[in-house]
Amino acid sequence: MDNKQATLELGTKPVGQLLMQYAMPAIVAMSASSLYNIIDRAFIGQVVGPEAIAGLGITFPFMNLSAAFGAAVGVGSSTCISVKLGQRDYKRAQQLLGNTVTLNLIVGLAFMLVCLIFLDPILRFFGASDVTLPYAREFMEVILAGNVVTHMYFGMNAVLRAAGKPRHAMYATLFTVGCNILLIIVFVWWFRWGIRGAALATVVSQSLALCWQMWQFSDQSEILHLKRGIYKLRKELVRNIIAIGISPFLMQSTSCVIVIFMNNQFVHYGGDMAVGAYSIANSVVMMFFMFVMGVCQGMQPIVGYNYGAEKYDRMLRCLFIAIACATSILLVGWALSMLFPMQIARIFTADETLMKLAARGIVLDMLVFFVVGTQAVITNFFQCIGKVKISIFLSLSRQLFMLLPMAFVFPMFWQLDGVWYAMPASDFCSFSMTLPILWWYMKKFKEKSK
Repeated sequence: MDNKQATLELGTKPVGQLLMQYAMPAIVAMSASSLYNIIDRAFIGQVVGPEAIAGLGITFPFMNLSAAFGAAVGVGSSTCISVKLGQRDYKRAQQLLGNTVTLNLIVGLAFMLVCLIFLDPILRFFGASDVTLPYAREFMEVILAGNVVTHMYFGMNAVLRAAGKPRHAMYATLFTVGCNILLIIVFVWWFRWGIRGAALATVVSQSLALCWQMWQFSDQSEILHLKRGIYKLRKELVRNIIAIGISPFLMQSTSCVIVIFMNNQFVHYGGDMAVGAYSIANSVVMMFFMFVMGVCQGMQPIVGYNYGAEKYDRMLRCLFIAIACATSILLVGWALSMLFPMQIARIFTADETLMKLAARGIVLDMLVFFVVGTQAVITNFFQCIGKVKISIFLSLSRQLFMLLPMAFVFPMFWQLDGVWYAMPASDFCSFSMTLPILWWYMKKFKEKSK
């Protein structure tokens, strides 16, 4: 099947089959990425030590902030490309591809230079202590050096999905994960390069995957391919990319702010070991949430295409199937976390103190985890159809408007446990806020489809 036919199928093939076709490769890729994160942290915790896990936790805001800039370009451009393909405007879709490459280069270089210059003060601000700062610095120096590669790799994967090639995006991710795991074994366990070796494994594997992605986009027979004349930034296209990408950017950058604040709260109420426990609990949450991200990524080209083609019934059917899938996935994650928290924590560390703290943190963090999938899918849905203000509001509601004040107030009553309680409380409140907004917009779309 050629690329053009695969794109046209977004508006004709049964929605359930399409979502399975697009979401399954993304779910496989994201779950593989989760597996890598688990193995990465397990190697660091078991080989380097509990202080290294705490140091790695300090780097989460950096990773979130980098992902925020990457999402602003990658998600914004891929959504615009999906809509243009739905409108059969192939020239604009091609220009969007070129602008995606240019923007990733500019943003990736700028982020790298600024962060490397002010690395130590930033890490201190993120909650690093004298014990955890050396580990966090060693990790981020390597990660930031390869930041351009990371931005480009994630951006090209998003465009592959938008271009009707979800399997190719999956292959790139699986290759990255497999290569990453192999290199971590060599660099961390065999060469004993510590946390720096884990960072180097990430950068090298993404670089190799990026070479393959660029080779895929060099095929001149495809609708979207690299060629001269498409790389010059066009004001209208950049504006559209940023307009769509501002929602995931704010969501990711808000995550950065939240993790900084949470790290400092955990340090204040529980010390470095509490930060390590948060790092472990966060890894478990992300392991399951990656499946939901896979569903959202699979939904994006289908919703974007059918919205552009004004096929609102197909668009809404895709949304409801995605919500059902996301909820089912997180119910499994919730059940496992409630039943086996100690066994899960033992994967990351052999330190008894850290293990007990992490096990309790996993249980408290995931008390109402099964409602998060609905909120995430609905937020992504509004992003896919260009309802930027609604998407931004929903993105910010869970973390900035609810989690931040709760994480400040709750510890005044419950100390360390209060920091943990804030997370499920904010999850449930944001879920309750999202449903009425969706219901109101559903009425509007149903009227249009009559």
